[in-house]
Amino acid sequence: MLRNLHPSRIVFVFLALCMFLAACGQSNTTSGNTPGVTPTPASTTLKVFAAASLKSSFTAIQTKYQQAHPTVKIVYNFAGSQALVQQITQGAPADVFASADQKNMKKLSDAGLATDPKTFADNTLAVIIPVGNPAHITTLKDLANKGVKIDIAASTVPVGSYTLQVLAKLGKSSAYGPTYESSVKANFVSQEDNDTAIVQKVELGEADAGIVYTSDVTAAAATKVKFISIPTTFNIIAQYPIAVLKNATDTSDAQTFVQYILSSDGQAILTKYHFLPPTASS
Repeated sequence: MLRNLHPSRIVFVFLALCMFLAACGQSNTTSGNTPGVTPTPASTTLKVFAAASLKSSFTAIQTKYQQAHPTVKIVYNFAGSQALVQQITQGAPADVFASADQKNMKKLSDAGLATDPKTFADNTLAVIIPVGNPAHITTLKDLANKGVKIDIAASTVPVGSYTLQVLAKLGKSSAYGPTYESSVKANFVSQEDNDTAIVQKVELGEADAGIVYTSDVTAAAATKVKFISIPTTFNIIAQYPIAVLKNATDTSDAQTFVQYILSSDGQAILTKYHFLPPTASS
């Protein structure tokens, strides 16, 4: 058949055949991959145990962080700091711990479970009341009125411990009187294991007032509660430390996340959620 073709046509047929065979060989060697698409590296899961008061701010941080680090997936566990410490000491897998107080972080450091903790934010306390304000609370003095239902956190919870310190300060002031502290404590109707539960009960009108962190008055909460600030003289500065944990599965990624929290980008998000810049590093 080729004998009857012009020599130039024979060359054309030969070249076409070579190109066909080359294409077939390339197809066999790249089988299983989509042409033009680079395979995505396996993602890393970072387990972050964080105080309940960090939920809103850390959720916002998660979005920004994962945009910059698309191969890292952050999984949070939010709860009271004391509960998280208990989980970690009992062997719960975690890479990073962010506490609402230095006390609970120290427990992990003393046990050799936390590495080089750094203070990344400060917080203060505030009183919240339902928007309807059925108990007619307008000042801190009104918390001592008979029959007022106040929800706080248990003393083992950081915000609960801070609450008792604030009340002790108020009780020593001549502006509030010697019976103020005991009168307010007599109005406690519940003691929660985290600050989120206090906010929810006040929002639902199950309590006339609650004492929480200033950062708990988020944009969403502000539609359901009002807050009464506590003067600096009587307030507490709550220091929030963060650390990579000894048993972290990926120490490098965990440290990168901690550095992001300490960076100007992380700090800007925390400020947006009413946290204060850290006053000291541990």
